[in-house]
Amino acid sequence: MVAYNIFLYIMIAIAIVVFVSLYFVKAGYGKFISDKWGWMINNKLGWVLMEAPVCLLMIVFWWVSDRTWEIVPLVIFIIFEIHYVQRAFIFPCLIRGKSKMPISVMLMGIVFNIANAIMQGYWIFFLSPADKYTASWLATPQFIIGTILFYTGWYVNLDSDRRIRNLRQPGDTKHYLPYGGMFNYVTSANYFGELVEWLGFAILTWSFSGLVFFIWTFANLVPRADAIYQLYQKEFGAEMEGKRLKRVFPFIY
Repeated sequence: MVAYNIFLYIMIAIAIVVFVSLYFVKAGYGKFISDKWGWMINNKLGWVLMEAPVCLLMIVFWWVSDRTWEIVPLVIFIIFEIHYVQRAFIFPCLIRGKSKMPISVMLMGIVFNIANAIMQGYWIFFLSPADKYTASWLATPQFIIGTILFYTGWYVNLDSDRRIRNLRQPGDTKHYLPYGGMFNYVTSANYFGELVEWLGFAILTWSFSGLVFFIWTFANLVPRADAIYQLYQKEFGAEMEGKRLKRVFPFIY
């Protein structure tokens, strides 16, 4: 347990470094793709290879543990996997176009996702006290509020991704400012949804590991949202004027 906690504190320290760094360096994928980040692979394949490890490793932890069929660990496991099955195997199939992803970005994603599977899987299935996640946990305010937040964020994330995909018709290469849904309030509505998701997960598990995952999500997505906001201001300054859009948190930032 001591080694595990040290691991979590190290992950927080790295997240702080990542948070600061991403305000100065734009990660070279998506809107900011750059060959400066090295060799490229197909974007769809990159997403599968990057996101699948956490999904598959969590399945391994669940299956080999002594808590496989305990109701609360099973429910938490299903909630976690709902996101990653979609992100690893469905989302890549929905990506349009023939964009690329730097292998370096993919590898960094793989490393984090393996670390995250260890953080969440070890806590849920091996390290959490035996009397913590009993059936009564499903009626606690933490679980109820956290689950509502998780599914609210998941819906916003999926809806925002759909709106981004549908901005272009086949053959169109123009750039457009996303609109509708949470895009009426922020320029990175998909990131807002994901932040709400993992805040909800941290609350429904009421765990240090869940908190660390939320901190990592914040450290990665908030600077990215700022970079996208700056890009949109250059591309759609007149269109954004008067909308009072924020970056990722409605009415705040």
